[in-house]
Amino acid sequence: MAVAGTSVRNRTMAVVGLQWGDEGKGKIVDTLAESFDAVVRYNGGANAGHSVVINGQRFALHLIPAGILTPGKKAVIGNGVVVDPEALIREIDGLASRGVDTSGLVISDRAHVVMPYHQAEDGLREDILKRAAEDEEFGDSTKVSHIGTTRRGIGPCYAEKVQRSSAVRMGDLLNASTLGPKIELALRMKRATLAEAGVALDPKTLLAKALEQGVRLAPMIQDTTYLLHEVLAGGGSALFEGANGSLLDVDHGTYPFVTGSSCTSAGISPGTGVPPSAIGRVLGIMKAYSTRVGAGPMPTELHDDTAHRIRERGREYGTTTGRPRRVGWLDLVAVKYACMLNGATGIAVTLLDVLGGIDELKVCVGYEVDGKTTDRFCADGGQLATARPVFKTLAGFKEDLAGCRSMDQLPAAARAYLAFVEEFTGVPVEMVSVGPGREQTITVRRT
Repeated sequence: MAVAGTSVRNRTMAVVGLQWGDEGKGKIVDTLAESFDAVVRYNGGANAGHSVVINGQRFALHLIPAGILTPGKKAVIGNGVVVDPEALIREIDGLASRGVDTSGLVISDRAHVVMPYHQAEDGLREDILKRAAEDEEFGDSTKVSHIGTTRRGIGPCYAEKVQRSSAVRMGDLLNASTLGPKIELALRMKRATLAEAGVALDPKTLLAKALEQGVRLAPMIQDTTYLLHEVLAGGGSALFEGANGSLLDVDHGTYPFVTGSSCTSAGISPGTGVPPSAIGRVLGIMKAYSTRVGAGPMPTELHDDTAHRIRERGREYGTTTGRPRRVGWLDLVAVKYACMLNGATGIAVTLLDVLGGIDELKVCVGYEVDGKTTDRFCADGGQLATARPVFKTLAGFKEDLAGCRSMDQLPAAARAYLAFVEEFTGVPVEMVSVGPGREQTITVRRT
């Protein structure tokens, strides 16, 4: 069942975010899914969200891979994902109510389960951090900030995964004799935390609910590592779908303002069991500008009318939380860094149409840090907070791009903007999105 080799690499592709998430990965995955047999999510949890528009209908996905919207494809939730069963069942039912066939959904039995106590712990941690930042007696409180999590328990669940003994995996939902002791142990370990959070959880109630969820999800739970190897060994193809963005990667992002998982293409192998040698193309997704949700540094952030204009035109509100996203000019220093991390072979630029009507477009090409100029990204959150952007100004464009279906139809200034992205990053632009619909996607043809 070996899958390594050139032929397999020609049948696999990864879609990864090159910024702080919300780059439009869901739309690109949906566009590409028709060409693959399986679409595989390899990291993150219900804190992530993908919005896809099909025939004017908007679908918001949080745990289920965007490939579910293409009939006949396997939509695989890999072992690297942390799953909130309640949220997943709600999402399955929501899709089914709108006529989406979810029979292709498969969930790894090794994916870890987000439990109610993880959510309580997540909220408590955020509250403590907020209070510490406001407490003048807490050392230098200016050095403290909350992370800005979605409070959905993602970080605590990943922490429990590493702590091992009390961690619950999806396969455990099918076995009461395994699940019960794990819940009991977790509650015992978290007794003080839950008491401070003012949360009382009954182990028997938790067990009964989890087992009920297991019964519902049982037909979908299996060993997805063997499944994916069988697909690839049999000549099939796979599209790997990343959640969050590279700048939120737990190792390489703006730490500590990051998520709990590996968001880059390097997370595919531990998150699915498919070896690195089997991964072919890596398509990096970037917005034509920058956005960020939650706390943490963002050197190009805007706080003016331009920010409001971009936010409203781009519908920059969280798919999962509804929170307004922070908006800024395109940071190409960050994008180039993310391309390097992921080994990006191509770039898809999304939401280019949102910049229409802005006379001048600024692009960050360097940082000033400690009086010196650098073209290197600062992955430490504290250091990046001191960075001042060095901008290059490019001509804007007034035309509406929504009807463009080829590069030739884009105005010259828009093509020049894309060419500058290519030149700075050293990675070719392969796709351009000019609207939310499937049909509003330009595939760049090269001779």
